[in-house]
Amino acid sequence: MQRRKFLKNSTTATAGLLSVPLLASCKDENKNAAIDKAEARPVRPIAICTWNFYNATARAWEVLKDGGSALDAVEQGVMVEEADVENQTVGVGGRPDRDGNVTLDACIMDKDSNCGAVLCMQNIAHPISVARKVMEETPHVMLAGKGAEQFAYEQGFEKTDLLTEKSKEEWLEWKKTSKYETPINIENHDTIGMLAIDRNGDIAGGCTTSGMAYKIAGRVGDSPIIGAGLFVDNEVGGATATGVGEEVVRTVGSFLIVELMRQGKSPQEACEEGVKRIMEKNKDRDDFQIGFIAINKKGDTGGYCVHPGFSYSMFTEEGQTNHPAESFLKS
Repeated sequence: MQRRKFLKNSTTATAGLLSVPLLASCKDENKNAAIDKAEARPVRPIAICTWNFYNATARAWEVLKDGGSALDAVEQGVMVEEADVENQTVGVGGRPDRDGNVTLDACIMDKDSNCGAVLCMQNIAHPISVARKVMEETPHVMLAGKGAEQFAYEQGFEKTDLLTEKSKEEWLEWKKTSKYETPINIENHDTIGMLAIDRNGDIAGGCTTSGMAYKIAGRVGDSPIIGAGLFVDNEVGGATATGVGEEVVRTVGSFLIVELMRQGKSPQEACEEGVKRIMEKNKDRDDFQIGFIAINKKGDTGGYCVHPGFSYSMFTEEGQTNHPAESFLKS
């Protein structure tokens, strides 16, 4: 009886001693699982855009938080800048070409890879909305020049004088020397590109610009070119660009970044590689700025540029933030 009692007590004590590390181990595993689950939880909804266009991401967020689609969010978001006469790189008030005409470019892309674009369009304040009409109301992807303008009128858009007095005065001053240059981080090529993910996890993107100041009439950069200035794949993510569009077109930059994310790179890694590809083709040049932003299906974001000074705005349930991007060149 004494031996049985001893063995019983010993077994109970041993079980008690074993249970402490086992319980601790279980707790650690549960804690780690909770952390992993939190880290894996997608960030949605979310809107990001090139530069510190806070009003644009704020407007996009208003759409997203109320359950609106990513497509509606990017359209409404960039429209804010198209209507802002103080923004001389987009929409009304944009700087003209060397002949004094304001011409606008824009594109938009939805979760199903539907897309629409307008190029070199005059007299219409919201090219992003016309681009969406091209996507939804025609069998085409792109409309250009007078054809795009006429289509806009047929869709109910009003004719608008895009050249403000301020932009006109600056153009007349420029004509005295007619020197063509693209100053780094100066508002003559600061396109707004926007990407969003809605509550359903669907991605859309939009990009709109008045292009380079005092460009040759008819010039079109990367902004309205699907794959260059903007690309979205709903299974992977999206990317958009700003800066000197000719260099982005040469590498089909936004498509490249999305494909790099498809191969497993993070948005940040993909943006860095996108800029490096451009710089490899410009080994003796540092006189231009390019900025990329990207987002993947989980809501991870990234941004990278050639010169310091580029940033991107983001709006999530945590609020609005601005993110200075790392640069290829450090000064």
